[in-house]
Amino acid sequence: MDLKRELPKNRRLQAGPASVVVMATCVDKQGKPNIITLGMYMTISSNPPMVCIGVAPERYSHGLIEERGEFVINVPSINLEEQMSFCGERSGREVDKFAETGLTPVPARRVKPPLIEECFGHLECRVVESHVCGDHTLFIGEVVSASADEDVLRGDTLDALKARPIVHKNHVYFTIKAEK
Repeated sequence: MDLKRELPKNRRLQAGPASVVVMATCVDKQGKPNIITLGMYMTISSNPPMVCIGVAPERYSHGLIEERGEFVINVPSINLEEQMSFCGERSGREVDKFAETGLTPVPARRVKPPLIEECFGHLECRVVESHVCGDHTLFIGEVVSASADEDVLRGDTLDALKARPIVHKNHVYFTIKAEK
């Protein structure tokens, strides 16, 4: 007896794995920053270090990233769940997400978009390629600088149990913890 039910086309991705949530920053022509919350993020190369993000074309940040060719991946811990949700639910066309959330922009080392001070990890990226894939554009960014809070590192390696990144599945947010 087959106990597995095929899901409708619009629900098929809900059967997939959970993923880390990131908050990408980008800037407009005048240097005004914006934040976009993304669940479509992954590392795609170690040498050179590259990441990929998926952004829907109708999102305000899509045009900014496409135009300026830079973004910063900021990795929030679970204690930023409220701010992360706000940045995913509001458009930067209509609201200053830094002002509304109380998050702090700090200058990046190598790109124009700022880091989010309250996030524990940051990847400064320059777009090297983009590809339209269905209803999203995949922006591939070469990581030109990376930084993290000292208290979530073990040597030069991120300790995910200390960092407590936000993970999501079907708009349910959680973090990881060690088994006892």
